[in-house]
Amino acid sequence: MSKKMTLFGGGLAAALVTTLTLALSGCSMETTAPGSARQDAASDAKGSFGRADCRKAKCIALTFDAGPGKDTPELLDILKEKKVHATFFLLGKHHVLKHPETVRRIQDEGHEVANHTWTHKILTDEEPDAIRAELEKTQVAIEKVTGKKPRLMRPPQGRTDDKVSGISKELGLSQVLWSATAKDYSTNDSALITKRIVDQASKDGIILLHDIYKGTVPAVPGIIDTLQKDGYTFVTVPELMAPAVPEPGTIYRP
Repeated sequence: MSKKMTLFGGGLAAALVTTLTLALSGCSMETTAPGSARQDAASDAKGSFGRADCRKAKCIALTFDAGPGKDTPELLDILKEKKVHATFFLLGKHHVLKHPETVRRIQDEGHEVANHTWTHKILTDEEPDAIRAELEKTQVAIEKVTGKKPRLMRPPQGRTDDKVSGISKELGLSQVLWSATAKDYSTNDSALITKRIVDQASKDGIILLHDIYKGTVPAVPGIIDTLQKDGYTFVTVPELMAPAVPEPGTIYRP
């Protein structure tokens, strides 16, 4: 995989921070920024635009991990009211299988349905057959509900390596990390969750939240309203990199 981040000025610092962060999490893989993917897209690239062309607009992607859960329908109501599309990285065994109607609704309402493994195993700790099973079982389960296999996956804890990337590529899955997190697994304080995300927001950013924790869904209206007032347009992850199309195996991170 070739390095696609532009190594000039602040870009160099960002690249070094990204590489260091991935190394500390057990991964020294190179990453591709959504803006770089757009810039490098071929003239005949087929990526679909959302509500905005992110080459011109101030875009940000809202993503949710580890659902669907009991609060996901309420979240979908909020997103529908706000006219915002998000990307949902779904767990298979205890979530997709338990809430198929919610999975179908996520798809039907224009959100991106993505893979977050079958049981949330740390993929870098597993053998190839186990990695493949974690991803493939979820692909099959989601396809049975929506009629479509996901094209994106998020490795638990963001931990990936050559082995995970190779299997992801085989399965047609791009890997998606993030630039903003509220660490909502550690707090139910919705105001704090909102503040953390707003403080970390940036153009072409990817927000990581979890729709399974008590404080997260109530924080979403404030996050959307505040960032929209600051000029942001919310898009799905594939829309963030359009006209580029996500490449299987590639690790995307702002």
